[in-house]
Amino acid sequence: MKKALFIFIAILSSLSVSAQDITGQWNGILKAQGLQLRLVFNITTAPDGYQATMDSPDQGARGIPVTEVTFSIPVLKITATSLALEYEGTLEGDSVFEGTFKQAGLSLPLRLTRGIPEKEKVFRPQEPTQPYPYLSEEVRFKNNNDNIELAGTLTRPKQGGPFTAVILISGSGPQDRNEEVFQHKPFLVLAHHLTRQGIAVLRYDDRGTAGSTGHFMKASESDFVQDVLSAVRFLRSRPDIDPNKIGLIGHSEGGIIAPRVAAQDHDIAFIVLLAGVGIPGDQLLLMQQTLIGEASGISEVDLVKAANINRKTFGLVRQFTDPDSLKKELIPHLKQSFQELPKTLNPTGMSQEAYVNTTINQLSIPWMADIVRYNPGPVLELVTCPVLALNGEKDLQVPAKPNLAAIEAALKKGNNSNVTVRELPGLNHLFQECESGLPAEYGQLEQTFSPLALTAISTWILNH
Repeated sequence: MKKALFIFIAILSSLSVSAQDITGQWNGILKAQGLQLRLVFNITTAPDGYQATMDSPDQGARGIPVTEVTFSIPVLKITATSLALEYEGTLEGDSVFEGTFKQAGLSLPLRLTRGIPEKEKVFRPQEPTQPYPYLSEEVRFKNNNDNIELAGTLTRPKQGGPFTAVILISGSGPQDRNEEVFQHKPFLVLAHHLTRQGIAVLRYDDRGTAGSTGHFMKASESDFVQDVLSAVRFLRSRPDIDPNKIGLIGHSEGGIIAPRVAAQDHDIAFIVLLAGVGIPGDQLLLMQQTLIGEASGISEVDLVKAANINRKTFGLVRQFTDPDSLKKELIPHLKQSFQELPKTLNPTGMSQEAYVNTTINQLSIPWMADIVRYNPGPVLELVTCPVLALNGEKDLQVPAKPNLAAIEAALKKGNNSNVTVRELPGLNHLFQECESGLPAEYGQLEQTFSPLALTAISTWILNH
């Protein structure tokens, strides 16, 4: 009798567990090297089980397709092959999965919950708080070329006008108006500083990010140029802005876009390049990989091997502009590269198929392919307005010396005599005072933007 009762209870238990409903939204926060990145898995039923999409709200990415979702009580497995991403978690109760997130060799704990978790607060002493000593206005303006609307913030002094104004242009990847990264908001800090100096500042969410419409991943560099030109037209339409004193400040990839805008619109009053690019994109990426690898302790032999592989990869990207032709050429090269890649640089845990798919997907993004193929020299030669170029001495992503030299040479070749270039000591790619310059250090630093760099920018603008 006792045995029969045990079996009956076991059957009831099995029925109860198998009826567990995991559909809906599951939220988590990845934490690594000072970064807190929100992830959301949206799970729904499918004829043969489950399906899902993934959101990365902090990166402005939503509806990312998931390859496979399985739930074998109590284990949930999610795979996104295109991103080389895996998650495996164990259900605890009915509202928490405790598990591990893996991507391209990185393995991190990740708890998923029904509710939306709060990020841990970090100390960012430079971040301004309201009330501000100036006016701050939420604005929207249209890019009529692509029929999208961009959302941003315009800050300006309370008294006076019309004002000198600047438009802030963010670096690579989908960025919000504050260019938030590693819980730093460099554009918020920069806008606060400049507005207090009497300069109006427009900063906006990249297309498809936060409050802006459009699709970021389908956009090219030319599309981003049109977004900035739309911002310029918007400012010129305002009576509180001097239409003859509108300048651009571009950071990193924004330092590629700003000269392209100024080369098209000769009424741009000035541009400031923060970690701007002066050398061809493929050379920059190779240099970046080597410098970060060296600082991370990777051997010279392995770095040379990796550089040879990537040099051929980038060569194919330059040679084949048709996406289908490029994919056809990349597949055999990347399969062979996966076998030759040094162990220190091999994405541990990533299959050959995932490595090939991930690399092709990255290089198929229009703006990424544009960067590989882009040579900034000829465009810089067309820029006639005053230019300030600043790079941090410890910048490992856009190294100062070769890029500043190339920027200055190209501008002067175009007969631009109003050029100022400065290498700022001790600063990294985000213009923070740092030790190593490694990206892993960005989130660990309390400082968001070096006062030295802030003063250099505002002083130069006011003098011009």
